[in-house]
Amino acid sequence: MGKTLDWGILAESVGPRVRLLRNALTARSIAASAPHGLPTGSLTVLALIAANPGSSQSALAKRAGLNKSALVGIVDQLEAKGLAARARAAGDRRRNQVTVTPAGEAAMHALFAAVTREEGPVRDALGSADLAALLALLDRAIAALEEG
Repeated sequence: MGKTLDWGILAESVGPRVRLLRNALTARSIAASAPHGLPTGSLTVLALIAANPGSSQSALAKRAGLNKSALVGIVDQLEAKGLAARARAAGDRRRNQVTVTPAGEAAMHALFAAVTREEGPVRDALGSADLAALLALLDRAIAALEEG
């Protein structure tokens, strides 16, 4: 194996490291999701819908890090596969309320198990305490950028 390259001016930069981790995890997530025939982001969208009943599609898109049209495309595919259902919100007829169907719950748990296996090397390298610290730090960094 070759010499590890020095980060140089980027030694204290967050972005390049987050990009490397994101790229590696995204590739693994795509591979884990492929057998289910679902688009990238499906697990995130299913999990957010399940955990936040009645949330607007705009709020779901923001939390998932997707633009609204990408979220709608994923929800369209989930709905076509019977994994999610849309209904008009009772209090606001202009807004769709998205729910996860029982088949969607099963798919979400299967996808989560597959993706969790793919994240195994990261979880093993960090251990539970460092993983919890990393997640807390990432949440703080995300919140700082959302506020700023």
